Amino acid sequence: MIKKTIIVAGISVVLLATACKTKDLKMNAEKKETVDNKKIVVYQVFTRLFGNKNTTNKPWGTIEENGVGKFNDFTDRALHEIKDLGVSYIWYTGVPHHALIRDYTAIGISNDDPEVVKGRAGSPYAVKDYYNVNPDLAVNPENRLQEFEGLIARTHKAGLKLIIDIVPNHIARKYEGKNNPVGVNDFGADDDVSVEYKRDNNFYYIPNTRFEIPNTAKPLNGEKNLLVDGKFQEYPAKWTGNGSRMAKPDTNDWYETVKVNYGIRPDGSKDFPTLPAGFDTKSYLEHYNFWKDKDVPDSWKKFRSIALYWTAKGVDGFRYDMAEMVPYEFWSYMNSAVKMANPHAFLLAEVYNPQEYRNYIHLGKMDYLYDKVETYDKLKDIIQGRALPDGLSDIQKGMADIEHHMLHFLDNHDEQRLASAEFAGTPQKGKPLMVVSTAISTSPTMVYFGQEVGEAGNENAGFGTHSRTSIFDYIGVPNHQRWMNGGKFDGGQLTQDEKELRDFYKRLLNFSTNSSALMAKFEEIQTLNRNNTKGYDPGIYSFIRWSDTQKLIVVANFSWLSTSNFELNIPSDLIKKWNLKDGNYTLTDQLYHKSSIQLQVINGEGKAGITIAPSESFIYQLK
Repeated sequence: MIKKTIIVAGISVVLLATACKTKDLKMNAEKKETVDNKKIVVYQVFTRLFGNKNTTNKPWGTIEENGVGKFNDFTDRALHEIKDLGVSYIWYTGVPHHALIRDYTAIGISNDDPEVVKGRAGSPYAVKDYYNVNPDLAVNPENRLQEFEGLIARTHKAGLKLIIDIVPNHIARKYEGKNNPVGVNDFGADDDVSVEYKRDNNFYYIPNTRFEIPNTAKPLNGEKNLLVDGKFQEYPAKWTGNGSRMAKPDTNDWYETVKVNYGIRPDGSKDFPTLPAGFDTKSYLEHYNFWKDKDVPDSWKKFRSIALYWTAKGVDGFRYDMAEMVPYEFWSYMNSAVKMANPHAFLLAEVYNPQEYRNYIHLGKMDYLYDKVETYDKLKDIIQGRALPDGLSDIQKGMADIEHHMLHFLDNHDEQRLASAEFAGTPQKGKPLMVVSTAISTSPTMVYFGQEVGEAGNENAGFGTHSRTSIFDYIGVPNHQRWMNGGKFDGGQLTQDEKELRDFYKRLLNFSTNSSALMAKFEEIQTLNRNNTKGYDPGIYSFIRWSDTQKLIVVANFSWLSTSNFELNIPSDLIKKWNLKDGNYTLTDQLYHKSSIQLQVINGEGKAGITIAPSESFIYQLK
């Protein structure tokens, strides 16, 4: 979701947020975490945009004018090239059928009112029917589900796994479950609309009050449309997705969505069973058994059915939008059921409140959360000159017990593009950020399509603004289209700089997925070198990663102006841990294999002469 109104100082503050917190369950910080054998790389693709070859890019353009990508554009060759980049999972963003402005009435889909849709192509986070997929993405919209099932099969054939979005906090203002399985009633079908709240209502209501269109800019940029009449039939009005209780939402509210009720009363108290003390250490099986005989709100059952439906179709996991706006007890209920169906399911949650991380991991049974307000924000501050890199060490220490669960990224559909002027400024300046983000912890790494070829999101798409690749419009992604090369997926139209950038990502990601050290121990050497090393310039950051079979020294230069020369100090305690005797040892860079330096150990302390150019990084391995 676009989070204009709820991010305050990097922490999501929402109505009812207090209901999602626990005060009575203490986390076990010493709990041993299960760690994957290999580092995971997630490749996020905005499915509608990936295969679009049209380069017109007219603001507010239609499909006919600007084009749209299809499931079938993910050919065997395209998937092979994504896999070859070093990818483990593809996150197909925007797959569930969401509200959009296009006439599909011929196949039984009702038209959506542009006054409650963002953009022309619509937000993928305003889902209209959870049991089918976006008709825009199919060559034959009537057979859209079968075309997606074909993509699932091709993805698995390529040796990749896939995840899709589930958005439990809110659904489209005009939700129509026309493909519900037998026994599944539509959202709100059984609600008592005469009251604001009832536990088994799917929505919150504003009784006896009609919904009013917010005072937004002209829908479709003023283009004529029969449904644009200043009205939208919703009586009584429902709470809006971000928790607004106004019958006429603000223009910055998520007015295209309505909030789902999970049994949180309007005063924030919980109207459902809570987890007993000590459940932070319990397995998903024990969580599943706990809920077996519990009476839970109806919305819980509906979303569990949705998740299990897609799991049964071969979807390997989910990315949960704005998960912290839903109580962690529900996640315990749903995720344990998903894990019972697929123990290897990949469950990723969008959570922005560090105080809640451990609750959603240990009690909500999430595998991974966004490491946004810690590592991502710090790296952005560093490259924009607002902070030194030293604070990265404190972040690692503070999350040592959960670092494996904190997915790292520098680019996604919500954020400004790494290469944009509003972030790093150039893709080359983003390189040291990518090395540190990838190598500093055991967590998965995520790359957003086009990031690896320097996409800067410069387009004026219409509803969407530049610096972010629009999720609301039909648009082409220029750098990515040059790599796509008319469907050959061979990079044939890339510039030399773009080819070299993709090569850098390919080297880094493939190294990371085959490195035992990156799945093992971390030790910071930043403080020692900041305080004692001559020539250790402000933009330098260094750390150590090692396993029984691999020893790495990572050095990055965040400065895009200065070459630095210094003798890197390796402390005696680390030399002991590495079992190194006095003498000389060779360190070879694993990214390009062009730089070899000497580590000299004298009296149990190590020194290595480093020369590092602007925006350069080394991953030195001890021979």
